[in-house]
Amino acid sequence: MKRNKADTDETIRQLIEVGRAHFTEHGYADTSLESIVQDAQLTRGALYHHFGNKKGLFRVVLESVQQEVAEFLEQAASRSEDMWEQLHFGCRAFVIAAVEPRRKQIMLIDGPSVLGWEEWRMLDEKHSMRLLREQLQLMKEQGCLHPVSIDAITHFLSGALNEISLWNAQQSDSKQSLEETMNVISLFLEGFKRRSSNM
Repeated sequence: MKRNKADTDETIRQLIEVGRAHFTEHGYADTSLESIVQDAQLTRGALYHHFGNKKGLFRVVLESVQQEVAEFLEQAASRSEDMWEQLHFGCRAFVIAAVEPRRKQIMLIDGPSVLGWEEWRMLDEKHSMRLLREQLQLMKEQGCLHPVSIDAITHFLSGALNEISLWNAQQSDSKQSLEETMNVISLFLEGFKRRSSNM
């Protein structure tokens, strides 16, 4: 039994890994199942059994990418004990992670179009948006934020970060656009800050 489960887990891991490489390099539309199973040295039947179809595999790959980004955000935020710096580091980390070549095609370009906006948002809310909401809620409880709706500010910031990440992914001078983005994020977050003298 243990051997069978280990074999199954390895098959799934291999299909996700090879699928991610193909989706990253070729994009969803130009990736064929045949090329994936051939590189993974598995059968189409194995892919259908575990993922149903190409879209099913892509969804799992996308979720693994979003989980990876969420972990990157947590690591970035943990560099400081200050709540505002944690939020700032997390927002910066999201953009940097999202436009990284191994992620942007899957996460920003193909994700919304392949799965549809609602499902893509649901996956985003499960990972990066969840961390953003938790941070903002904690900051509100500590009196760091103006009295605003946490739901509203979470969706507002998340939408802005996704859009600015997509814009960065389309720029030819990525270094300059990323620098401009970081300046905007800094100015933007200042507007939400509640000064201690006003508390």
